[in-house]
Amino acid sequence: MNTLRSLLQRDTGFTALRRSVRAATVAPGLFALTTTTTDSLVVPLFAAFGSIAMLLFVEFAGSMRDRLVQQAALIVTGAVLISLGTLVSREVWLSTVATAVVSFLVLFSGVVSSALAGASTSLLVSFVLAATLPGTPDAIPDRLAGWGLAGAASLLALWLLWPSPVREPLRNAAAGACGALAVQLRAEADCVLRGYGTADREALGTIVNDAKDAVTGLRDAYFATPYRPTGLSTSTRVLIRLVDEVLLLATILDRAPVGERPTPSDLVVCGVKTAAADLLRTSAEQLAANDDRGPVPLTASQERLVQARSAMENTVTSSRPVNPADGEPEAHHDQPRSGNAATGFVSSLEPSFRAQEMSFAVSAIARNIELVLAARRRTLWQRLIGQRPEGTISTLASAQERAGAHTERHSVWMRNSVRGAIALALAVLVAELSGVQHSFWVVFGTLAVLRSSAVLTGQNSLRAIAGTTVGIVIGGGLIYLIGSNTTVLWILLPVAVLFTGLAPATISFAAGQAGFTVSILILFTILEPVDWTVGIVRIEDVAIGCAVSVVVGLLFWPRGAASVLGRALAEGVSDSSRYLRGAIGYGVTRCDGLVRTAPLPDEERYRAAAAARRLDDAFRGFLAERGTKHLPLADVTSLVTAVAVLRLTADAVLDLWERDQGSSEADRTAARSEIDRSGDALLSWYEATANALAGFGEVPEARPKDVEADARLISAVERDLVDETNRRSSAAIRVVWTADHIEAARRLQRSVLGPARAVAELQRGHNARLGRFRPSRRPR
Repeated sequence: MNTLRSLLQRDTGFTALRRSVRAATVAPGLFALTTTTTDSLVVPLFAAFGSIAMLLFVEFAGSMRDRLVQQAALIVTGAVLISLGTLVSREVWLSTVATAVVSFLVLFSGVVSSALAGASTSLLVSFVLAATLPGTPDAIPDRLAGWGLAGAASLLALWLLWPSPVREPLRNAAAGACGALAVQLRAEADCVLRGYGTADREALGTIVNDAKDAVTGLRDAYFATPYRPTGLSTSTRVLIRLVDEVLLLATILDRAPVGERPTPSDLVVCGVKTAAADLLRTSAEQLAANDDRGPVPLTASQERLVQARSAMENTVTSSRPVNPADGEPEAHHDQPRSGNAATGFVSSLEPSFRAQEMSFAVSAIARNIELVLAARRRTLWQRLIGQRPEGTISTLASAQERAGAHTERHSVWMRNSVRGAIALALAVLVAELSGVQHSFWVVFGTLAVLRSSAVLTGQNSLRAIAGTTVGIVIGGGLIYLIGSNTTVLWILLPVAVLFTGLAPATISFAAGQAGFTVSILILFTILEPVDWTVGIVRIEDVAIGCAVSVVVGLLFWPRGAASVLGRALAEGVSDSSRYLRGAIGYGVTRCDGLVRTAPLPDEERYRAAAAARRLDDAFRGFLAERGTKHLPLADVTSLVTAVAVLRLTADAVLDLWERDQGSSEADRTAARSEIDRSGDALLSWYEATANALAGFGEVPEARPKDVEADARLISAVERDLVDETNRRSSAAIRVVWTADHIEAARRLQRSVLGPARAVAELQRGHNARLGRFRPSRRPR
């Protein structure tokens, strides 16, 4: 009992046990029904394989309605693939080409939806089974009958047989993180307003630690699955954006802790924090409530935050730099009387900048939560006709955007799809040309080891062969002992299916492979009684398929997951920093009346988002890869977070200047030049770091703060800061805030430096082993 309890503890929420019980109930029952009611061998075969494929190899998430809709879509798609597979099954060259095309499309379609990614094995099984069992078009009705019966039974099983509870760990974790950060914001404001009391600061420390734990829980929930946890539905697409924004807010609060000395802007800054905390708390409560009825009550809280932020901006804009000599505001002269007052004034803008940066993140979080809830509250008819909340893109546009992000030779998903397509096509070709008894076993051996890097392909191949061998020994022994007594085989079939579903989660991949082999041997023996020697043939067939997968894996994935992650990090750092530079360029040209406003950096934004998606998949592959991790997980997580922070900082800069209603007629050439120089220096450092992450060159030292550049910028905007009309001072303050964004990205270099050097060293080692001799500059 202790052993059983220990095994079940590995199956969180009894997910694998639920699947196994359903499959062990439906597959044997449906197999028995079809063998006794029809003379065809095809209907029982497709009914049994369909039941296993649709109940064991896939588990959809979401509400019961969503799961049933996705299951129905799987049934229909599988029926189409079975028909296509049957039509190409009689010609070797046609079945080989069709397998390559279908496999690539099925595998690559996973980039647009985690539901499609999770269903890929089931879909491939439907096509492969039909394509490797030669048949005429007349065989299609029987094959579809078996598949259709399995599909109908799977729908009933999902609905009635130990249905899984609705689990949305990402949504719950996001709501928890938002709630904890709201408490932190409120506590920070209270601590300042109460005069930085000791008790308040101690309580704040505990609250900050709780918020960090909640954010860590959100990150863990996001990366807990092998696929990006998103789908084609509007709510799931928006929920993914929400994760990055919560991580940005946590980063902002972490790098701007509450100070110990009061500042002139404390009152208005605390007003913004309080309003932001209220909005974030209300948003978290709505997200956690899972109430799909009624309006989303966030409008009032959003308006209060906008008002608080406007009041803060008006306060700091209307303030005047004070001359320390007389304590009076500086009057407007042809030449500013003193730079000390302006310098002190710019320094006093730091808390308001942090509040503005924080409020941007909170507003983005609230907007996305509002979209998530609005999307979930649509009726079924509104979903069917494609009606979506305002501010979201269409499903087709989203799918195109995601697929486009991976049409790049370094994409993990592209490599996996190409490797899988060629491996399965070669397996079909080899099986047909070698004349094996059942070519399906060859293809199954290939399919069993596809989701891995080159190293894991070899490991999973050995596990697949070992598991199959054990299964053949057990199954062959049972068949030898039982002989023609099919009654015993019928009794053992549900036990074998139950073990097949439970073993991978509680024991090992090889154990699951052994269970599946025993199940299939029993099915074939009931349909076509054979002796135990069939097991030797099965081992040979599976070994051929595994060998094909290993060879193709070595050809199309010549490096491990850590190296691929390094390349994805390099692209993420480069493209995100370029996007930030483009946003800075757009902003500073808006404030200078002597130059034309630069276009919005839409291309840079798209490239940064695409790189972020590829990095997400590479990081998941790194987490899923078995064996020793050559890079500390904390270092890799820091780099992944830094890429997201750079990209979202660019969003914040664009938001800052798109809201600017000040004067752009003034000559701000000097200020623009200083910002441009700082932006170029920032981009230069991150580009050099990106090159190093790809294995070319060294990570440079973090750039020190340029105090002289700050002085030049203050001198350039000093006249505007003392503008009594506030029209020019508003733009000047945004210039200073833009410089603060650049400074925040510069300070990020310190947290990037150590992890980047560790990854760069690993990348240089990989490049050296592969004999790569390239220029020190990473090619774009």
